[in-house]
Amino acid sequence: MDEYLSTGSELTRRELIKQAVMATTLTAGFAMAVQPVGAMTIHTDSAGLVAEAVQIPTQDGVIPGYVARPDRDGTFPIMLVVQEIFGVHEHIKDVCRRFAKRGYVAVAPELFARQGDVSKLTDFQQILSIVAKVPDAQVMSDLDSAVTWAEHAGKGDRSRLGITGFCWGGRIAWLYAAHSKELKAGVAWYGRISGQTDPLHPKYPIDIAGELNAPVLGLYGAQDQSIPVATVERMKADALSAGKQVDVVIYPDSGHAFHADYRPSYNAKDAADGESRMYAWFEKYGVI
Repeated sequence: MDEYLSTGSELTRRELIKQAVMATTLTAGFAMAVQPVGAMTIHTDSAGLVAEAVQIPTQDGVIPGYVARPDRDGTFPIMLVVQEIFGVHEHIKDVCRRFAKRGYVAVAPELFARQGDVSKLTDFQQILSIVAKVPDAQVMSDLDSAVTWAEHAGKGDRSRLGITGFCWGGRIAWLYAAHSKELKAGVAWYGRISGQTDPLHPKYPIDIAGELNAPVLGLYGAQDQSIPVATVERMKADALSAGKQVDVVIYPDSGHAFHADYRPSYNAKDAADGESRMYAWFEKYGVI
């Protein structure tokens, strides 16, 4: 990692990565690939909040992120909000503000920062090619770093730690529940349960069902063509048989991305029900 590159400079590979990540900033508004956004798009204001882009120190530099928390004294439970394949764009920021309105410090680190900026791309295959290069180990480490940052710079109480994620981030929420010993609870929105492994992505949630360290709620759509209901039901059964606290809700009329209010896939009724269940789950298991 620290060997010199043949670039004519004395920069190490680690230093080049650090420079590239520090040059990355969060997109303003929605990612290009999802525009124009739908008429039902929800906007949560920042009244009473501190809501801003931040820089989060990691093991090899810093990555950009977004944080929202109540604008008052005190410490607040930490909620990790994990992005879809479109990065930390306006929808993910809005989710952070929704949590902040409920008394959390919600932080969304830009987990693709080293591999590329997906927010400016319109070609889904280009986006997927960048996302495929993001190692799970790197993501776990960056989420740990986000927790530490939230504790020291964001008024966060790491003894009350939760995670939620959407699509790509839904899979990550499951994996982080097996990774973190501090996590109180997680909620995974239509995260892929099984798939083809590779050196960067050696396990899927189905492989770690018996290793969960925290209760996880899965929210899925029966019409989701990319995630068979059978795999979701097997995940729940395997986790329960291992003595883990897992529940799954499958919405009969929803497909993939039913929470994404800016997309045609949005199902307002099921999204609202899912959010209600999510907040109750975190309250039940002591995150807030």
